[in-house]
Amino acid sequence: MSEYPTFLFGESRFDQNTFFGRFRHFLDVIDPRTLFVTAKRLQESVELLHRFKRGTLPPGVTDAQLWEAQKIKQAIIHPDTGEKILMPFRMSGFIPFGTPVVVGLLLPNQTLVSTIFWQWLNQSHNACVNYCNRNASKPAPISKFVQGYLGAVTSAVSIAVGLNVLIQKASRFSPTTRLLVQRFIPFPAVASANVCNVVLMRHSELSEGISVLDSSGNVVGTSKVAARHALLETALTRVVLPMPILVLPPMIMAALEKLPLLQRQRRLVLPVHSLVCLTAFGLALPLAISLFPQMSQISVNQLEPEIAMATDCKMVTYNKGL
Repeated sequence: MSEYPTFLFGESRFDQNTFFGRFRHFLDVIDPRTLFVTAKRLQESVELLHRFKRGTLPPGVTDAQLWEAQKIKQAIIHPDTGEKILMPFRMSGFIPFGTPVVVGLLLPNQTLVSTIFWQWLNQSHNACVNYCNRNASKPAPISKFVQGYLGAVTSAVSIAVGLNVLIQKASRFSPTTRLLVQRFIPFPAVASANVCNVVLMRHSELSEGISVLDSSGNVVGTSKVAARHALLETALTRVVLPMPILVLPPMIMAALEKLPLLQRQRRLVLPVHSLVCLTAFGLALPLAISLFPQMSQISVNQLEPEIAMATDCKMVTYNKGL
């Protein structure tokens, strides 16, 4: 029996076949405490994992230490390039660095300029996170990422500005109703931009297909059907993700701003707004990315005939991406 019975190099400590297991795994992935790991601690973690692979671990090293070392390495080092990911663009930095953008998106009484600025900044941050955490095992032209970025910015700004203009022209809305409706505009703008980003950056998968694997992890073919499933699952995740972040805070703030304390102390509105956004963001991110397994399964009968002929398995798996 192994001296380290639960540690699996490169794997998750939680069951990825259940939603709760995936949720606990992604709580580990987005843990902001890894942002404060020193260069020395990172080097020690990487060396500990190297020694585990070589079978030269010193006495007294525990499973918990190995899992923690792997968590630190995976949070900071890109698995394909081996390089450190810039702090604002790590998955563990997505909430701390993204929350100020969310607060900006949800500020009341937005002008045309501020609407464009916050939508641009949000999509720029998303694009940088996507690029820095991309699958770099195969070279991809930078033009694909530029195309996705421009498409996301264009769609987000167009929808947000268009809806703002329509609401301003809606004469039957009272000023209070108009202000409340304006607070919900960021959601359709961001959700549609996220879907646009996924489709533009990964459209080649629809024409070329993605690899599907048998139960032993061997590639049995390339499937366009699996590619459609992967893109649909990813697109649904990108729609669900901003829903709690951009819908719940306006509803909560509309109620909180009626409280006597916030009526008297208006300078507390922004700090409270920021705290509400941070809480919603911290809840929404792990929930959304836990909806579907990273490695999803699909019945062979749903795939192309040549794949069914290439394997005896009833189910195959594919990497849906993030």
